[in-house]
Amino acid sequence: MTGVLEGIRVLDFGRFIAGPWCGALLADMGAEVIRIEKVDGGEDRGMYPLGEEDITGAMFVQCNRNKQCLTLNPTKPEGRAIQDKLVATADIIIANMPPRALEQLGLDYKTLKANKEDIILVTATAFGTMGPYATKVGLDSVAQAMCGNMYISGTPGQPVKSFSPWVDYATASLSAFGAMAALRHRDATGEGQEVQGALLASALATTNALMIEQHVLETDREATLNRGQIAAPADDFKTKDGHIFVTSAGQPMFERWVELMRADGGDEDHWLTDPRFKDDVTRGYNSEAVSDRMRDWCAKRTTKDALAQLAEARIPSSPVLSPRQALENEHVRESGMLRKTTYPGVTKDIPIVATPVRLTKTPGEVRTRPPKLGEHTDEILATLGYTKAKISELRTARIV
Repeated sequence: MTGVLEGIRVLDFGRFIAGPWCGALLADMGAEVIRIEKVDGGEDRGMYPLGEEDITGAMFVQCNRNKQCLTLNPTKPEGRAIQDKLVATADIIIANMPPRALEQLGLDYKTLKANKEDIILVTATAFGTMGPYATKVGLDSVAQAMCGNMYISGTPGQPVKSFSPWVDYATASLSAFGAMAALRHRDATGEGQEVQGALLASALATTNALMIEQHVLETDREATLNRGQIAAPADDFKTKDGHIFVTSAGQPMFERWVELMRADGGDEDHWLTDPRFKDDVTRGYNSEAVSDRMRDWCAKRTTKDALAQLAEARIPSSPVLSPRQALENEHVRESGMLRKTTYPGVTKDIPIVATPVRLTKTPGEVRTRPPKLGEHTDEILATLGYTKAKISELRTARIV
């Protein structure tokens, strides 16, 4: 099946997640993506290492499937010349670097446009290009801290950062969305442009409702760990043999929860008559009482039994799984959300996440394993007119 981006060439100068995962999403959709990497390998290659013989790690494997890899030192004149030739063949450049680094490497939009008029540059910075923090560097955790998420996710006096770098992945996904929109615009007008992602902008998009509420009502919400604040029940609960998470929204779902509690024995009518629980808003403000009742209910049941009864009542719930348990979960295994790939030196098949959005007519596809360092350097340089002898000279000089 032909990918919707077949014929589009992307040069991926990205680092860590925000740039590389954007490139991976475009590659899944059929684009030819070339990862441009330092001669000795990028800083992101070895994160969560999978073996001792190779510097490649799990994060690199996920974020760089379906790509080719060219090693290059563009700080040297001959390296810059190769970069310029590549840019002339490209449609999209991905570079999640600060503006100063882009200019030093000749990857700023002005320089790229002088080389190729309709080029699309996709950047991702920590704080955006305007404001007093525009020149500061930052990572996912910095954006989590600044958007209010850490403050409201922990307990009063103890902010908690999410272990998963969701800001990076959100920024990458939004950058891929921006790149697709820019391609649409270029197809219509012939114009290229710069697509500017920012970690803080992505993070603020997820906490914006809280900020709006704060501005209008000055609620000054405090953290309640896993207990929700805009509906109830919404919390994690300990069962006889594990933990589950239960969440609800809307009056019909709450009434079904009341019926479930009533079936457990005892008088539960107050949940429907007490004004503290009349709607999601009031239940959110008084969610601790609802959590206490649900905690008692879960403590008497195994995870399997609790989830079965909640499913029958059509109340959203799930087990709280470790990474090992997530891999073994029957739905994760059978849903097609993971694909198996391989990598040289790794003795096991690698479960790699499939394209996380499914198109029924033109789905994304994991076609090739992530590249080894510089695996396609000779092949790519040959297409630019470099001979084997010249490539050997460039390698000796550590240009590639």
